[in-house]
Amino acid sequence: MKKVLIIVVFLIAGQQMSAQFNILNAKDPSEIGKKTEKQKVMDYSKPLPYPYTDDRDILWGKQVWERIDLDERFNLPLYYPTDTLAAMPNVRSLFDALYSGIKEGKITKVYADSYFTEKLDLKDLKERMIAVDTTDAGMDQFNDEGKVDEQFINVYHVNSETIEEYHTRGMWYFDTRYGELKYRLLGIAPVAFDPKGMAAGMTPDLVEVFWVFYPDARETLHNFYAFNKRNTVRPIDYDHLLNARRFNGIIYKEDNVYGDREIKDYIHDNALRQLLESQKIKEKIRDYEEDMWNY
Repeated sequence: MKKVLIIVVFLIAGQQMSAQFNILNAKDPSEIGKKTEKQKVMDYSKPLPYPYTDDRDILWGKQVWERIDLDERFNLPLYYPTDTLAAMPNVRSLFDALYSGIKEGKITKVYADSYFTEKLDLKDLKERMIAVDTTDAGMDQFNDEGKVDEQFINVYHVNSETIEEYHTRGMWYFDTRYGELKYRLLGIAPVAFDPKGMAAGMTPDLVEVFWVFYPDARETLHNFYAFNKRNTVRPIDYDHLLNARRFNGIIYKEDNVYGDREIKDYIHDNALRQLLESQKIKEKIRDYEEDMWNY
């Protein structure tokens, strides 16, 4: 156990050193946010690898899908900054961090659903994230002149500012080897208003832009930081933030015999009862661990 604790301490120390933004030692504004040669040599911080968990060690498990509302103050570190030009280097919103990893080819396991059955490439994502609409004045101009000026073209697209919430899929399980209840994040999806619905002039629905298989995104998210309002020189990387569950999520679905139906599918038009049902599922999971030690 002492060796394990020493390794964890060194990993945390390495993460903190990599979070230095070279503000006090910069000789030029362009050096702010860039690591010095000394920091590069000392930077050996990597995402803490998940321990191997044998299926025989899982005594009990339950998968849950949660909704992270970005209007809640506790979840704001996932939303800001929306303007990357006014932010420190590597301090980005969670959406920017995920999409940057996808564009650079570092995150490849991107899907259309939470069960990871339909894979998406960058071209598919762009089609899902952008919609173009021509105004009536533009249509009249096209009929008369055969062209449309840009002022008559509306482009609706998904970006970090338009993200309303995140959906996550994870698993709570009781590990008999450690004798404790654990949580493992499996997937995460940004959610925004459907740009195609806005282009069509209808009231748009909230849609899941894409799903990312979380283990594939850990390396990328480890290199992007969320703003830490308690200590601005010690931002926290997104991999640590999400694995530590430093967010407030509301369960909207659990695995069940009814085809994993959502809470809203059996509790209709009653937000309070839906919230109470979500809390009931949380308590059921928490009570399981407590009941393990009651004789």
